[in-house]
Amino acid sequence: MHVINCEQLSPEWFTAKCGTPSASGFDKIVTSKCEPSKQAEKYLYQLAGERITGIKEETHQTPAMARGVEMESEAKDLFRMIKEVEVKEVGLCYPDEDKRYLCSPDGILASSQGLEIKCPLLHTQVKYLLDNKLPTDYVQQVQGSMLVTGFQSWYFMSYYPGMPPLVIELPRDDGFCAKLKVELDMFCDQLDELETKLRRL
Repeated sequence: MHVINCEQLSPEWFTAKCGTPSASGFDKIVTSKCEPSKQAEKYLYQLAGERITGIKEETHQTPAMARGVEMESEAKDLFRMIKEVEVKEVGLCYPDEDKRYLCSPDGILASSQGLEIKCPLLHTQVKYLLDNKLPTDYVQQVQGSMLVTGFQSWYFMSYYPGMPPLVIELPRDDGFCAKLKVELDMFCDQLDELETKLRRL
């Protein structure tokens, strides 16, 4: 694993992410069943465009998303207290020096485990608590992060102030990760080819 230690959401962080498939976007490459996603072409074009312009395309941040970012630090402190562990903050992780794809964990534990934190709206937090499992929307991100880092387990935490937190430890799904790696390698090959084609125009 190759790690870049920079502050998340900093200019350096955005520059490093520019044009590179990230675990938070793996759902645009494969579905939660690791089948090809219908969003793959659009994501391919976006990343190719970022490589050409050198600018990470900004995504619209809703008030709920902004609130989630603000709550993350509070949630992380609660996680540290609940699990009685240290959580190291990192910028970006790549599987190797080639840096073809990446993940940006909300934290890394000394036990070689990662942490993903979500701070959803109240009604969503209630649903997550009742379901008591990893929400389907985040299967690709969590398993993809384990593929990138090589870790065998990952914590998912969902937090809303005043509500019980949802904290789940998830094992690596080797079958899913193997299929995901195949799809990611093909996607990255296509991305390289598209970038080359665009630079020749």
